[in-house]
Amino acid sequence: MLPCAERVVASISRRLFRSYLSVSSRRRCNITAFMPEAAGFDGVSDRSTLQDFSVSNSEKFWAAAARHRLSWIRTFDAVRDCDLSRGKIKWFEGGKLNVSVNCLDRHVHTCPDKVALIWERDEPGSEVKVTYRELLDMTCRLGNLLRRRGVKRGDCVTIYMPPCPMAVASMLACARIGAAHNVVFAGFSAEALSERIRDAQSSTVITVNQGVRGGKLVELKKTVDEAVQSCPTVQQVFVATRTENPVLMAARDVALDEEMLKEDVVCEPEAMDSEDVLFLLYTSGSTGKPKGLVHTQAGYLLYAALTHRYVFSYQDGDVFGCVADIGWITGHSYTVYGPLANGGTTVLFESTPIYPDPGRYWEMVQRLKINQFYGAPTAIRLLLKYGDQWVRKYDRSTLKTLGSVGEPINTEAWEWYHTVVGDGRCPVVDTWWQTETGGICISPKPSDPDAEIIPGMAMRPFFGIKPVLMDTEGNVQSSSDTSGALCIAQPWPGMARTIHNNHQRFIETYCQPHPGYFFTGDGAYCSKEGYYQITGRLDDVINVSGHRIGTAEIEDVVNQCPVVAESAVIGYAHDIKGEGVFAFAVLKQGVDTQYGDVSQQLKDTVSKKIAKYASPDHIQFVKRLPKTRSGKIMRRVLRKIVEGDLEGLGDLSTLDDPTAVQEIIQGNSELCNKHKP
Repeated sequence: MLPCAERVVASISRRLFRSYLSVSSRRRCNITAFMPEAAGFDGVSDRSTLQDFSVSNSEKFWAAAARHRLSWIRTFDAVRDCDLSRGKIKWFEGGKLNVSVNCLDRHVHTCPDKVALIWERDEPGSEVKVTYRELLDMTCRLGNLLRRRGVKRGDCVTIYMPPCPMAVASMLACARIGAAHNVVFAGFSAEALSERIRDAQSSTVITVNQGVRGGKLVELKKTVDEAVQSCPTVQQVFVATRTENPVLMAARDVALDEEMLKEDVVCEPEAMDSEDVLFLLYTSGSTGKPKGLVHTQAGYLLYAALTHRYVFSYQDGDVFGCVADIGWITGHSYTVYGPLANGGTTVLFESTPIYPDPGRYWEMVQRLKINQFYGAPTAIRLLLKYGDQWVRKYDRSTLKTLGSVGEPINTEAWEWYHTVVGDGRCPVVDTWWQTETGGICISPKPSDPDAEIIPGMAMRPFFGIKPVLMDTEGNVQSSSDTSGALCIAQPWPGMARTIHNNHQRFIETYCQPHPGYFFTGDGAYCSKEGYYQITGRLDDVINVSGHRIGTAEIEDVVNQCPVVAESAVIGYAHDIKGEGVFAFAVLKQGVDTQYGDVSQQLKDTVSKKIAKYASPDHIQFVKRLPKTRSGKIMRRVLRKIVEGDLEGLGDLSTLDDPTAVQEIIQGNSELCNKHKP
């Protein structure tokens, strides 16, 4: 028998041990309730250690998530086979699945009458709700129609539609029969659309007769008619009905709604390989030609679902309100694929934030009882200027999380979003990601419930993401409280695999700048706490209202004007849009025309050939552009002039003719004075 003192010590030790086990058990219980897969992860007790595990044991983490989150026809043999230095990215090889089955069928089996889509039509108060059963029926009918009309596995269908249930069914129908889809933003011009159709080599296009936005009709069918004139591959155009107005139908046109009614509601899904193409999505780069980024099946869907669930703290029964258009990656990942893979209810927003008045978003939140709201800083800044009354007029008590996407959100807009829109009780997740990444990579959430959120910072990497900052010599910055080129040190399932028909360009753009790392093209700052803040693009890409556009793409259009000799385009700080477009143009000698007329002509041309958002806010006509002796235009100098930072012009000795800078400074001053209120 133990002496008295030893019995006391032993008793205390046992109580402490039981207490430790109890705490350990509660921690493990909490983390497995948060992510059930974590039950099999050694040493994971909270969200911080889960993040560490997801990076250090990447294969085990993603394998468990893939098995738990996706429905497989055949499970995968290998988790990943990647070599970033060669642009080789493969996940879950040997696995077979169907994305539409994961987004629809498995939920129809358990909750067929649950609302999948809420179509927030342009006309306020006229929303349409579509259940999972109804969306599956639409998808199957459309899939059968596409098959009957010759669309095969491996084809690419171009979709030019506003946010609506038929657009979502079109995306899922392509996925169901094994065809890739190429959704083109319905605000793009006929020329921009035709370029994307040709590059994707689509023989089938799906559109609507007319769009409706902000109370105005948009002639989408007419735009498609113009576009396909220069697209010899197009054999058929399916036309859905949005308005009652008839449109001209050619021999190649098919009335989509009528033909779908002839089809069966059962459509056998294709068993797709994990690395088969799911979709192409075109985004601007630093050259004039948009690049068609390729996303594949299993890895993309898994990443979209996981980020949707954990960044926004999405729970079953919530209504998720992402107001991004389906023509952008945000609409793909967080209006369609992420929410539907999670069996969620997702809002399709067709209108604008100020139609019929600046309370549109918040009236919608009240009416649809939205729990998570995900929008762009551009819209937040715009609505801020209209005042608090348009927000406070409506009940926003259902809101639980506010999200920001497309560009870094400034502190003033963040504070207003948090205190006024969210009543100071909703966390704001300022998300950083790209078309290339497939889903959110850096965000304040997921994190421990009491973890701090700093305005204007993306902050923390998502599970499996390992950011690094590179210095100008290409070395990894080992210390915190530093800035550099943002790269990601290891592959993740949601990332793009290649550029359509141009893998070499993919390697040169993303893999060669820093071999062994994925180069994002963005700069970032890492604080001493390890939090990330995005500082902007490092290449010649402008982020206008969250839409990336290459300066070269705009310059190509401006230079096509018969009176323009050459041009240079830069981005500049804009109160509403984040970045605006500023063009400098040199007119040909002997041109006898009014600058104002030419300026409007150039703006109209850019709107027509690219899109309205790409049209220059200002155009300054100059005698010559600042160039190096080798002929390179010094856009850095032009940017400093527009920003008014004449002290920061730097060394001009490398310029072929430094006096050109003084001429531009003088002209810019006159232009600014002319536009003062």
